[in-house]
Amino acid sequence: MPLLDVKALTIGFGKAAPVVDGVSFSIDAGETLALVGESGSGKTLTCRAVLRILPAGAQLRGGIIRYEHDETSCDLLTVPKRELRSLRGDRISMIFQEPMRSLSPLHKLGNQVAEVLHLHRRISKAEAKKQVLAKFERVGFPDPERAWSSYPFEMSGGMRQRAMIAMAMISKPDLLIADEPTTALDVTTQAQVLGLIKDLQAETGMAVILVTHDLGVVANMADNVVVMNKGRVMESGSAEQVLGSPAHGYTKKLFAAAPIIPEVAAPKRAAPQSDLILDIRGVTKTFTLRAGGWRAPRIITACRDVDLQLPRGKTLAVVGESGSGKTTCARVALGAIRPDPGGEVLFSARNGEVPMNVHDMTSAQRSSFQRDAQMVFQDPYSSLSPRMRVQDALTEPAEIHGIGTAEERREKAAEMIRLVGLSPDMLPRFPHAFSGGQRQRLSIARALTLDPQLLVCDEPTSALDVSVQDQILGLLEDIRDRVGLSYLFISHDLAVVARIADEVAVMRAGVIVEQASPDTLFYNPQHPYTKALIAAQPEPDINRPIDLDLVAKGAGSPEGWPEMYRFEGQDAPILRELEPGHKVRCHA
Repeated sequence: MPLLDVKALTIGFGKAAPVVDGVSFSIDAGETLALVGESGSGKTLTCRAVLRILPAGAQLRGGIIRYEHDETSCDLLTVPKRELRSLRGDRISMIFQEPMRSLSPLHKLGNQVAEVLHLHRRISKAEAKKQVLAKFERVGFPDPERAWSSYPFEMSGGMRQRAMIAMAMISKPDLLIADEPTTALDVTTQAQVLGLIKDLQAETGMAVILVTHDLGVVANMADNVVVMNKGRVMESGSAEQVLGSPAHGYTKKLFAAAPIIPEVAAPKRAAPQSDLILDIRGVTKTFTLRAGGWRAPRIITACRDVDLQLPRGKTLAVVGESGSGKTTCARVALGAIRPDPGGEVLFSARNGEVPMNVHDMTSAQRSSFQRDAQMVFQDPYSSLSPRMRVQDALTEPAEIHGIGTAEERREKAAEMIRLVGLSPDMLPRFPHAFSGGQRQRLSIARALTLDPQLLVCDEPTSALDVSVQDQILGLLEDIRDRVGLSYLFISHDLAVVARIADEVAVMRAGVIVEQASPDTLFYNPQHPYTKALIAAQPEPDINRPIDLDLVAKGAGSPEGWPEMYRFEGQDAPILRELEPGHKVRCHA
């Protein structure tokens, strides 16, 4: 008997057609089943039905979910609530996609994870803390004690996701449902988390249902694959069958959209550029953190000695993990935060103009700069006001700058929404009526309403399905080529960067460790961290698994790197040009 057997599961809302329609699959102990599909395909609702935590308006219109393990045998859709509570969180756990919405903002992380043990194991506080700290260490917290006493809002998105993974795994469940468990993580952390799930599977015989849109993750993790679209199963089978020779047209379309790092021949030398739109020179930024009580404040160096040049009409990508200093550099470039003394950012909106220092502008220059330099944020849902209709969100920038009449602003909004592939009929809607990919398009449209010269894109595709990501990247490339935009592109995904960038700077621990054109970087990577980023990129090929040893070596502490690249604290070696256009931070 399988551990979990789902038969003809059907879920709907109101009188509309079902959003999950006759879905069937099964999973054995120790197996990994991947549920693959775009947003809105019904993957998450299917998994939530297993735990009976569906939205209030959802109707279970039919189906059976049979759970069999040891002496427990029941239909999870009809089992009494008391029995279900004893299974939920203990024998069946779930990692949710959005940890900030799933974790209590009022309780410390340690207490939230320990609560699972107190509810289901009834052990002492000291023993619970010991087990939680050990699990925090396993999921990659550099300081488990600090994580124990931190609130969710004090942690980055990646760290919060690790806490969710620790909470789901602390009870060693029979079945783990992982809903996009690595979407918010850097590729190196993702590789380590996937390795961790595999190790725990080997230790405990746990079954895993992995909900994902990343076919590279599927290739590295899954034994069996179920492909869903619009609530129905399009294709299912072993990972070898589905990934090796997909039969359904929808599966083939997903594969075609998956970003991969290209295999390049010897690189072509890029001609040096003299017309720069953005010139970042010697930028260092430190922050002072209050430690509380009588303890001395801590100085955090977010980025150090950053030199970046962006030629007009080109794309400069800054790549690195969370906390590497990428976003700090972008905020300094836009004048949102001032660099430490000695650093400067020069901006020249148009060819031939005298460059302006972004941090020493007059009020009039600042207003002009804010029209010429715009930003597309990582999370479109939080960057668009939920109380503002799309038309008002798109006309607001021009209104603030006093550009055009009300009628002209509305026409501009319609033009921009067409430019990003949406219909002007959508202008009266609110942001919640759009999918994640559509909201990201709206964010791009809003940034373009003032006809800027520079667009700073901070992880604009990290939370999107591969097909939507492919559309957004195509849109950005098309707009760049059509209107001559320049992009500063922030990402942790080298496959995305390989497609869009003319130059790539790899950041780690606040410094640039390697910089070159994509061809050079992928053809001849030198730094151990760059090699780790490339090795950690999951590929949709079961014959090319992630090399976890290489990832761990490069993604570890700089003190453990090979001697040529090693450094401690602030004593990083200088960025040396090993060959024309290829710089690496290393000792002579």
